[in-house]
Amino acid sequence: MATRRGFLGTASAVGAATLLTGQSASTASAATAGITATDETAARNAIRAVNTGMRSHYATLKTELTKQLSPVIVVQNNAGGGRFTLINGGKQTETVDPVPEYFELAKSIAHVPLGIYSVLAAYLSDQVPNIPNGDRVDPHDLDMIVTRAPGDKGWTTPLTGFRTTLNTALTKLGTANLPLDLENSCDKILSEAVKFIDASLNAGSFDMVSFNRFAATVYPSIRVNMTFAATAQINGIEGLMKRWRTLIGERAWSDLYVTVLSIWTTSELNQASIIIRRTMNQAKVDTHLIDLPTVETPSDPILVALDNLARIVQDNVAAEMVFNTDLKVADALKGREDLLSDEILQQIGGTAPAARTAAFGTAAATGACPITGRMAAV
Repeated sequence: MATRRGFLGTASAVGAATLLTGQSASTASAATAGITATDETAARNAIRAVNTGMRSHYATLKTELTKQLSPVIVVQNNAGGGRFTLINGGKQTETVDPVPEYFELAKSIAHVPLGIYSVLAAYLSDQVPNIPNGDRVDPHDLDMIVTRAPGDKGWTTPLTGFRTTLNTALTKLGTANLPLDLENSCDKILSEAVKFIDASLNAGSFDMVSFNRFAATVYPSIRVNMTFAATAQINGIEGLMKRWRTLIGERAWSDLYVTVLSIWTTSELNQASIIIRRTMNQAKVDTHLIDLPTVETPSDPILVALDNLARIVQDNVAAEMVFNTDLKVADALKGREDLLSDEILQQIGGTAPAARTAAFGTAAATGACPITGRMAAV
């Protein structure tokens, strides 16, 4: 980053090398300047206190801003298609689960092959099976998943239990009052799953070729379930967005922020985000629709969403106030980039002069600044 390079360019060679290597700045001059280790520690702690103070004031501003955020919709992804909370006038106005129930039911049955795989995975061979597109399986990943020795029969008990669950759903399917096409696809998936499990249990063994054949057989039915689930989610979410838009008015809706909480594996092209996007102010949607990937569902999703949104909003303004002479850096603060990322990429990516990308340890050992390449004064 330009500001970082400018600072290093004006520093002495010893100072710059010290800053980057972490070696004591007083090593060469302590004897003549009379600087003690205690003095150095106190000075560095005083410098650290500056950042501590900044963070304290930043946190205070963020806490106050959190109370003012409005209008905001917080989306919690869940098995039912999403829970939506409207915050208007700084208060939680309404929380709704807008997606029809058959969304969850369609997805539940579509997950059957994944459920069977999850039981069998640890008992697989650690060799990539001879199946279509087997070259897409990472052998190392497979080796880590396989934890049981060849011939281990531990899979039979959980698979038998899962068969009971599947058969119960199959038996009761006709009274679930599902749309006919959805009922038929669910019947196909469940029937084929029970058939595969019975064959595996009777043989006392399984192989991924037969499992792959089962999965391919039910895949068209899974696609039917996916179609029903998508339609349910679109209709439910768009209906809610229309109602809330009328509730808060066009002016407020044009400034709407939406934060979508999801786990990392569903954060890219998140289904709720795709649907909501086209209901928002299109001039602002790229900055006001925010996907927040999490490791797991937070205990207080609203708090997490608002805390992150407050940070985003205050950084948006701070970026233009603090870095108004460098728009690239301002955009980095407003986005997901770390402010040092551009500088690091330039130093290690071959875009800077050779002296700046010299081996870090070598430059330090020879007394040369790894950034400027200049020798330290003796």
